[in-house]
Amino acid sequence: MTMFLLADVAERTVAISVDQVESVVDLGPIVPVPGAPAFVRGLAALRSKLMTVISSRTVLGLHVGLMVPRRAVVTVIDGHHYAIIVNELEDVAEFELRPLPSGLPISGAWRRIARGVVDCGGEPLLAIDLRALVPQAAMAA
Repeated sequence: MTMFLLADVAERTVAISVDQVESVVDLGPIVPVPGAPAFVRGLAALRSKLMTVISSRTVLGLHVGLMVPRRAVVTVIDGHHYAIIVNELEDVAEFELRPLPSGLPISGAWRRIARGVVDCGGEPLLAIDLRALVPQAAMAA
């Protein structure tokens, strides 16, 4: 059994292993970065750390809309802090990670970030890999 953070990413409740999560934060001002890829929303200073803010919706190929990002899950990859925008943070609970069922319909970029599923009260939730939400171009920055 592993602890997972349940979060709403692009209107879909997902499970994120807590070993990938440094913290969860309320986002303040985000400073745009001229010339940055579309998935980089900008930079934010949180708790005296500069973080690259990643639009999960853009990475997933979804319409971003006009919603101002308020919450993020912070992860550290190769020493760099990334704030992955989420809609809501729901809970932390212990689940068993299971392989993706062969008949589970997962499309597009969701398949690329999927690690497996967890059973949350009889409902299968997609367990995702935060590293897969940080495209290689951002990791090289």
